[in-house]
Amino acid sequence: MPTAKQPALRLTTFVPFRLNRLAVEVSNHMSTIYRERFGLEVPEWRVLVTVAPEQGCTAQQIAASTRMHKTRVSRAIAYLMEKGFIERVANAEDRREMRLQLTKPGRKIYAELVPLALQRERELLSCLSKAELQSFLAALDRLEDSLELAPLVAERD
Repeated sequence: MPTAKQPALRLTTFVPFRLNRLAVEVSNHMSTIYRERFGLEVPEWRVLVTVAPEQGCTAQQIAASTRMHKTRVSRAIAYLMEKGFIERVANAEDRREMRLQLTKPGRKIYAELVPLALQRERELLSCLSKAELQSFLAALDRLEDSLELAPLVAERD
């Protein structure tokens, strides 16, 4: 029970809780696109779209960029490799480093997914005015900067 010296914490107004709750719902909302049509779960989707725009990236870069645990990244990579969507290739500059890149079927899936995901994002954000959206995106940038999040592997256009 809160005292005069100890304020109450209400989850309904606690920003970290609200951000987490919103993130889970947005992720679930987006997942219907890639789960139903392509049989991908959230980790596989994140790996696929992180690898796609790159000329190859490492599992460590994916984990740092997406903030997923390395075990989840490894499992997602294994699944995508089993399905033939990504492959490992040796880094030409450092043969010890294995980079991930999309295969031809992976690029095909990505090409089909991108317009669907971007449309879903537009629909989700349509409840905001242009000014609200700009402010929201700027606030996200500032929060990420203040937490010193690693930059995303693939930067947003």
